[in-house]
Formats: sequence, C-alpha cells, structure tokens
Amino acid sequence: MLVAGCAAAPIAPTASLNEAKLAIQSAEKAEAGQYAAAELDEARQKLMRAEKAVAAEDMIMAKRYADESTETAKLATARTEAAKAVAINQEMSRGAKALIEEMQRAGTQP
Repeated sequence: MLVAGCAAAPIAPTASLNEAKLAIQSAEKAEAGQYAAAELDEARQKLMRAEKAVAAEDMIMAKRYADESTETAKLATARTEAAKAVAINQEMSRGAKALIEEMQRAGTQP
C-alpha cells in the first residue's frame, strides 16, 4: 500500500483580502486621507502585511492582518464621516448666527 504524503498548499484568504481592499477604497472615496489619515495608513500597512504573509504561506496571519485592515479602514471611514458632520454643523451654526445678526441689524428680533 502506497500512502501519499503530499500536503495541499494552504489556501489564501482571498475573501478577506478583497474585503480589506474594498474597505480601503471606500475610505479613500470618503476622503479619509484628509480626515483620518493615520487610520487609513494603518489599514494600508496591515493589508501589505497580509499580502506578505500570503507570500510566506502563513495564511492564519494573512487572514488576521486582512481582517484588521478591513476594520481599521472602516474606522477611518467612520471618523471621516464624523469629522464631516462636525464641519457641516459648524457651518450651519455660523449661518444661523449670521442670520440672527442680520435680523437684529434690520430691527427684527428672533
């Protein structure tokens, strides 16, 4: 009886890598480079580590880095959205204040 001792090559976490890439692209489109640059850079670094782990056939670490990249990119997107919301709120407050001042100059009280 002959027993084959060949082990199958480890399977790359393609879905996790693709999800990380999409999350980074989404963060870039949301302008995270302007509002959450540190988080976006960290997501990119983790994706690069994941790709290096794939090359080294360490699929467990590759998946871990890819998943961390995804979550970090999502954090970058969330921080970007929060920063944009704050900026819009500040602009609206300035507009309301200017309107109140204009109404007071015209003799109309709010």
